[in-house]
Amino acid sequence: MTTAIPSSIVAPEKVETKIGTLKFNNGFPDNETVAKLYDNLDFQRGTQSFLNGIAIVSVEAVRRAAANFGPANQTVLITEQLMDSRSLFLTANTTTPYTIICLDLKNGPLVLEIPSAVLGPIDDALFKWDSDIGFTGPDKGKGGKYLLLPPGFHGDVPAGYFIVKCRTYGHVMFFRTFLKDGNPAPGVDNVKKNLKIYGP
Repeated sequence: MTTAIPSSIVAPEKVETKIGTLKFNNGFPDNETVAKLYDNLDFQRGTQSFLNGIAIVSVEAVRRAAANFGPANQTVLITEQLMDSRSLFLTANTTTPYTIICLDLKNGPLVLEIPSAVLGPIDDALFKWDSDIGFTGPDKGKGGKYLLLPPGFHGDVPAGYFIVKCRTYGHVMFFRTFLKDGNPAPGVDNVKKNLKIYGP
């Protein structure tokens, strides 16, 4: 007894695709088609690895550049004037000064005393968001103390902090300050006076 197979579900003998003609025998690809498909998978996975790596490499580039000025957790980079087209930053604009700090949680939690009237994120080593600070963060632009907890932290968590549970040990924090009557100095001075980083 033979059951007729509906034509709508029969595998075609060949399919035209952007990687060429794929040939099949009773639904099974021939050797040339198998090779094309594996080559395409290798290409797609390589492309995806490259795209995924861009974010990681970007954070690492910031970390290496900042290390030229001093160690993580102790070095604060500030653009005291507005940047221009000569500034080689990934997405920086030319209307606000920036503060950039690389953070390392390998030795345990960190406290960040964030000044008021700033705007920015804390991103992990994969360039994935961990928290906002400032206007869009839990301090709502009023400033406050953030406690960054390293991966797998199981100790007691004290009250009085904005808690950030981190997925990686390395982080980059960057935020904007704002002009007052066209002058960047008040915002920059606020950071110099009130930004603090230390262990709990």
